[in-house]
Amino acid sequence: MPLLGFGNMGAPMAENLLKAGYTLSVFDLSDAATQRLEKAGARVAQSPKDAASNAQVVISMLPAGQHVHSVYLGDSGANGLLAELPKGTLVIDSSTIAAADARTVADAASHLGIDFLDAPVSGGTGGAIAGSLTFIIGGDDDAFAKAEPILAVMGKNIFHAGEHGAGQVAKICNNMLLGILMAGTAEAINLGVKNGLDPKVLSDIMLQSSGRNWTLEVYNPYPQVMENVPSSNGYQGGFMSKLMQKISILLCKRQRILM
Repeated sequence: MPLLGFGNMGAPMAENLLKAGYTLSVFDLSDAATQRLEKAGARVAQSPKDAASNAQVVISMLPAGQHVHSVYLGDSGANGLLAELPKGTLVIDSSTIAAADARTVADAASHLGIDFLDAPVSGGTGGAIAGSLTFIIGGDDDAFAKAEPILAVMGKNIFHAGEHGAGQVAKICNNMLLGILMAGTAEAINLGVKNGLDPKVLSDIMLQSSGRNWTLEVYNPYPQVMENVPSSNGYQGGFMSKLMQKISILLCKRQRILM
């Protein structure tokens, strides 16, 4: 099974597949990333087409829509990966991209007899490591049924949101709310600290009050209030602000389409 593109999220997802007994062929532009998975037992491919040779299932997690378009549809006159895959192949794309981009690739795949699912994830690096991610799927019922056992190795919550592109829309909605909660929680704790409150005591108060939210429960943004979260590790790992900015851009694009 080929896996294309990985990083903070994709690498532990791949490691869980390897632990479950899947044979992986991986490709990424980062040598450090591929070396990590090679040590875990994966074969390092020289290109996406090399990775997907003789594949029945392809999984990808790429940075943005243009990368998904380039890999699957090709550019500069070159054929993309879809043209190389046999009919009946299942493609699971866990990139977070615009719904319109997902639908474009899905439409091209359908014309070639290939099943395509947009399958963005939620749950952060901790969820990726623990195999407890949430997968939010857009695509056909039959393709979803084929993908579910594979996704269950990497996640514990697997939702079929609807047709192609629905996974991306639901992911954008979720992350919009997450951004609001994270920013609001950070500002509230900072306000309290600047006025003499202990951040842990204030967090405990809000956890038992109407301000309770997911950020306070599992991802406190203030240093040393909670163990094993980015804020207590020099803000290393986790969902970076530049990725939230990417979600905001996708949300704005979606809003313009609806207007």
